[in-house]
Amino acid sequence: MRRLLLGATFLLVILQVEGCYYLQAIRGHSDLMSRRRPMTEVIADDESSDALKGRLQLVMAARDFAVTDLLLPDTDSYRSYADLEREYVVWNVFAAPEFELEPKTWCYPVAGCVAYRGYFSEASARDFGTKLRNQGFDVAVGGVSAYSTLGRFSDPVLNTMMRWSDVDLVSTIFHELAHQKLYVKGDSTFNESFASAVAEIGIGRWLAAHGESDRLAASNDRKQLRRSMMELVAQAREGLVVLYDQDIDQQIMRDEKNVILNELSARAQLRVDAEATSANNWLAAPLNNARLVSLNLYEGRLNAFSEIAEECRQELDCFYARAEQLAEMSHEERSARLNEITD
Repeated sequence: MRRLLLGATFLLVILQVEGCYYLQAIRGHSDLMSRRRPMTEVIADDESSDALKGRLQLVMAARDFAVTDLLLPDTDSYRSYADLEREYVVWNVFAAPEFELEPKTWCYPVAGCVAYRGYFSEASARDFGTKLRNQGFDVAVGGVSAYSTLGRFSDPVLNTMMRWSDVDLVSTIFHELAHQKLYVKGDSTFNESFASAVAEIGIGRWLAAHGESDRLAASNDRKQLRRSMMELVAQAREGLVVLYDQDIDQQIMRDEKNVILNELSARAQLRVDAEATSANNWLAAPLNNARLVSLNLYEGRLNAFSEIAEECRQELDCFYARAEQLAEMSHEERSARLNEITD
């Protein structure tokens, strides 16, 4: 009885502190799920546009490919469609201290501790971001087009994803399903980097299987450009770590920080210009610690997973087994092993 009372008291405190956040999450999720329609129904609907039908047929083919060729879970996720009648499904808020590169985290019952906070309302996300800035944090707020409940529910494909290219759409399906294949509670960087690696392997196989050599070459070029820009990010992070460790006046540190970040933006623009492509400079100013944290979240361990894939000769059984071995380690052991792989 005493444990039950303590548990009830703890839950009451949680609800009082986090009640508004969880309430908006429940409402947003419920609204999203209520809008689902089976893809086959949407495709058969005379009122659906030909463009939408074509995109959904692409998703259905990619969804089957994910199971047969990428050994990803055969669930009901991404077999339905939902139109949210807005540009993004959620808006994520990232935060980091002004002079640190460690993200602020928030902990949830299912996902564990993650380095972002999601809102179904842009206004709510920006209001929360303002509160964090007033507390002295660097903050980044951005719209997100994809949505995943890690397989707890049958996640739909959304209208927010339909404006993407075919390559980006298919890659995202692979990425989100990879979370259902393997997810380590409380290690966002591991999870996102693993899923990004699966998506890279998957889109390469998908384009090769469909004889799309031109798109495959373009995809590889984009991957190399992104890798080279992430190398610039790594160099900037190293410089910031050294700077933040110095015992100097805060305004001097702030000015030096801005010099490093502005130089990163400028160097990234030179890389984009040199490629003579239509790629955007996603490192354009203004940058801050929160934006660097968000980038590191998705690709901070991607090089390590790419090395594992090479060692496994792109065999997915081997790749998944190696990733699962890492997942079973403690956070410290896992980080050390991933560092060893890329050293």
